[in-house]
Amino acid sequence: MATAPRLVLASSSPRRRDLLARIGVAPARVDAPAIDESPRHAELPRAYALRLAVEKAQAITRADDEIVLAGDTTIALGRRILPPADTEAVQRDLLAKLSGRRHHALSAVCVIGLDGKARTRLADTVVVFKPLSADDIDAYIASGEGLGKAGGYAIQGRAEAFVRFLQGSHSGVVGLPLFETRALLKSAGLPLG
Repeated sequence: MATAPRLVLASSSPRRRDLLARIGVAPARVDAPAIDESPRHAELPRAYALRLAVEKAQAITRADDEIVLAGDTTIALGRRILPPADTEAVQRDLLAKLSGRRHHALSAVCVIGLDGKARTRLADTVVVFKPLSADDIDAYIASGEGLGKAGGYAIQGRAEAFVRFLQGSHSGVVGLPLFETRALLKSAGLPLG
């Protein structure tokens, strides 16, 4: 009798593990890939997010009984890919750019199934922030919440109060679009309830 496939999560993000738990999935192992996440010359945001998800999944050594899941969330303002907020100065600049504006949270998922084939999906979520005052930005930065995050904010925390409008996948903005992820895992043969 064949054993059930095991899931490998190619991410060090605790948010992705928490999101998987919401659909009753616990990875058998977690392995954080080390890849170059620099955008290529003239690369558009959708292509960038999908490429990173695939490269992260492919960077993991996979056993024959393992399914690999990787994701990438990219914040795009028009055709511009916004970087993660690696410093408070970058975070301040990002929040000022997003203030009162519509942006896209592009959450790509890649699953490599038992057959070794990479399958992808992308959730494109439109998010509109209210106009942010200097005090709003200062208080948010002081919370420490959005540092290191795509676009400089964490929608599952205090930044949710900035959102005037959202159309798409809330879980995708957090870091893993659950509808798309569940469909990919199911098609890859992972037993789901």
